[in-house]
Amino acid sequence: MLFWVFIGIGQVARAQELSNGGSTTIRFATFNCSLNRNAAHQLIDDLSSQDNRQAKQVAEVLQTIRPDVVLLNEFDFDSDKQAATLFCKNYLAVPQGDSQAINYPFVYSAPVNTGVDSGFDLNGDGKKNGPDDGFGFGRHPGQYGMVVLSKFPIDESNVRTFQKFKWADMPNGLWPIDPVTSKPFYNDDIKGVFRLSSKSHWDVPITIDGQSIHFLVCHPTPPVFDGIEDRNGARNHDEIRFWADYIDEKMSAYIYDDQGNKGGLPAGSLFVIAGDMNADPQDGDNRDNVILQVLDSPLIADPKPTSKGAVEAARTQSKKNAEHKGDAAMDTSDFDDRSVGNLRIDYVLPSRTLTVEGAGVFWPDSSEPNSRLSTASDHHPVWVEVKIK
Repeated sequence: MLFWVFIGIGQVARAQELSNGGSTTIRFATFNCSLNRNAAHQLIDDLSSQDNRQAKQVAEVLQTIRPDVVLLNEFDFDSDKQAATLFCKNYLAVPQGDSQAINYPFVYSAPVNTGVDSGFDLNGDGKKNGPDDGFGFGRHPGQYGMVVLSKFPIDESNVRTFQKFKWADMPNGLWPIDPVTSKPFYNDDIKGVFRLSSKSHWDVPITIDGQSIHFLVCHPTPPVFDGIEDRNGARNHDEIRFWADYIDEKMSAYIYDDQGNKGGLPAGSLFVIAGDMNADPQDGDNRDNVILQVLDSPLIADPKPTSKGAVEAARTQSKKNAEHKGDAAMDTSDFDDRSVGNLRIDYVLPSRTLTVEGAGVFWPDSSEPNSRLSTASDHHPVWVEVKIK
């Protein structure tokens, strides 16, 4: 659902500048902001005032990096979009710290699979109706949801959602196998209903300077919190594969959206893939080469954004980080240093038909301004500026 929030003077000028043939450099971002709550409607209650410390920090981060279009992961969904409206009104539209207010007149949100009961025992513990038995892990429907905020019009009539796409309908999907029995971990009844997306996959077209840029967003399941069958690792792989297939006309014929429309993105389309992919190119517990399905695609550019804060954190925290093979400068998450360490798992990946003008991860080191904002979430926002050719 699309709706208006507040339109600032500067924002109107920005839109007019583009429509009048001015600058076409657009900043896209993704931020797992951890605005999730264990109870339904709790986030609405927390955002109803202007004094929630976490929300103020998240808002200040966004006011600092000032994206034109941003995906927020782990932002609880509610059917009336109250949480998104309150966050825009009470936090983003209010200056936080030394930052200026920022306004997003266009907001998109839709249902996700987290907390939606599958009716089956999906984790094999002999019980049903637990948070791990939903189509996506969640204690209530909509927990860990997603929302897209944009300064530019969202072509809502052409948004495509893939919440209900069945994993079984992906050819050669990596269904988990029980290594003890060598049998499929899920029976045929479960396979008949199991949805691929742990949250959802959305194709959200943004209209900028008379052109449509498809904002392809998702939040695949973490490849952990399972057993030796690695069911979450297999699902994480195929959730990421979905976008690799979607942007390739030769591979996308099997795909259908929630309205029954088939196929993927037309050749030559402008797009930006974004989200917390829960997959690092070299480290972590994900399956090998999972994220390379998109990073190595000839249709995608990897700007390889970095930050000073990530380098400092890897050095000072050490422990698991000292064992990592990847470039610490590109890390986007700050996880337990004893078990996981910091990883690059959040991405903004534009199509090669867009010109990359700049990129970065907002993770200031201790000597930089706003270093206190590093505690807003255990993830750090990633941004990429692109120029429309």
